Amino acid sequence: MKYAIYGRKSVDTGKGESVGNQIGMCKQYIFAKFDGACESDITVYEDEGFSAKNTDRPKFQQMLRDIRLKKIDYVVCYRLDRISRNVSDFSTLIEDLNDMEISFICIKEEFDTSKPMGKAMMYIASVFAQLERETIAERVRDNMLMLARTGRWLGGTTPTGFTSEKTSEVIIDGKISTSCKLKEYPEESKIIEIMFEKYLEIHSVSRVGKYLIKQGIKSRSGKLYSLPGIKDILRNPVYCVADKDALEYFTSQNADVCFEEKDCGDKYGLLSYNKRDYKKKHAPRQSMDKWIIAVGKHKGLISGKKWAAVQNMLENGIPDGRKPAKMHNDYSLLSGMIFCEKCGSRLFAKPRSGRNMKPGSDSDLYDYICNNKLRGGVDLCDCQNLGGRRTDDTVCEYLMQYTNYTNENSDIYKSLRGLKKEISALDIERTQFRNDNAKNNDTLIDTLANTLSGLKNNFKDMTVYEKRALIKILVKKIVWDGKDLHIFINYT
Repeated sequence: MKYAIYGRKSVDTGKGESVGNQIGMCKQYIFAKFDGACESDITVYEDEGFSAKNTDRPKFQQMLRDIRLKKIDYVVCYRLDRISRNVSDFSTLIEDLNDMEISFICIKEEFDTSKPMGKAMMYIASVFAQLERETIAERVRDNMLMLARTGRWLGGTTPTGFTSEKTSEVIIDGKISTSCKLKEYPEESKIIEIMFEKYLEIHSVSRVGKYLIKQGIKSRSGKLYSLPGIKDILRNPVYCVADKDALEYFTSQNADVCFEEKDCGDKYGLLSYNKRDYKKKHAPRQSMDKWIIAVGKHKGLISGKKWAAVQNMLENGIPDGRKPAKMHNDYSLLSGMIFCEKCGSRLFAKPRSGRNMKPGSDSDLYDYICNNKLRGGVDLCDCQNLGGRRTDDTVCEYLMQYTNYTNENSDIYKSLRGLKKEISALDIERTQFRNDNAKNNDTLIDTLANTLSGLKNNFKDMTVYEKRALIKILVKKIVWDGKDLHIFINYT
């Protein structure tokens, strides 16, 4: 018999059983209950720092793969909620195990799905585990709402324009309660006001960034403000005055607003809670209907009317998928592949002003411009621009020379052999780059190398995306020094 032991703990704290203890007790159970069981029969799967809200855990998923490969006869865990607190996930797992005649054993609750009563009791226990999880989540939200109504700053990195200071107050029986609130930092708050005023004037985050660069305005760390950083500041409710316009805006967005019209004024700013989903990777920003908005104890810097106007402008400027972002276009081949020798930034394609871009026509006029120059003009980098169409044609003509020589000693062949993963991912049916009958990567490389030898004949018929994919395989790096373009072929 083969046994799988699964152990999990959300965080490494002193509370509860450690993963090591869970594994140890499961082993003891196996040795006591199954005659002849030995260490070599057991495979251990451990997930440290993962919640049971879903099954997106690396070792748990590895266990499922091994189960499907029929490498396991028994799944053993310390406690039911180590597997899942979600009834749907749990029931699906149990059904899958039953279909494959694999037993599930939980040693703490003494459940064994090989027996009817054990299976029924396990379903009941899983329902209560999910109820507990949802109750905890509701309790956390209620606590957050309570804290929001107090307007206190809950800690973390203070937003630009403010510092954090402790406050104390006497509560019942002379006990002193301490909390934190934001305090205006005038040197930075002036910068915030400039950002909002400039954005309302020119309606462009990038142009606001250029203005700050020209004025020599930097962040508290001494660095230039990044475009995402400027945008985050413009979207942060902490700068918004808690007035009637702010109340109307957040109410219209279905946010959880913790103040009424009688609480509005022109003195205090807002605090927002639950803006990001910290359960997910990188803590993405949540939609505004999940936000909790309250009146803070700090000074508001931007009127509700101005702040709402900025949000509407930003929302209208967000790509909606119907048109490509500026840096990801369908007309240039080398955008983001060329590096500026002066400052090390990438060069991106930008259409020349006053021209209507018509992809595929001879009138397409665009330039490759250093990203630092795009951000701050010549104050950041004075690298000469590159004519886009001419540069694309020159690089393609240069690469076509390599396609004439594809024997095993050629640079292009070495390039292909050093890029097996990229080649496997490339699918350009027009030039038959995919060889469905290839038995291994070496055969695929030979096929691609032979195809490249005749690439000149059909290169012009390929799409921009196909050409771009091919260039990424062949080219390691392209550097522009302001005078000459240096192409480094990607071979090992």
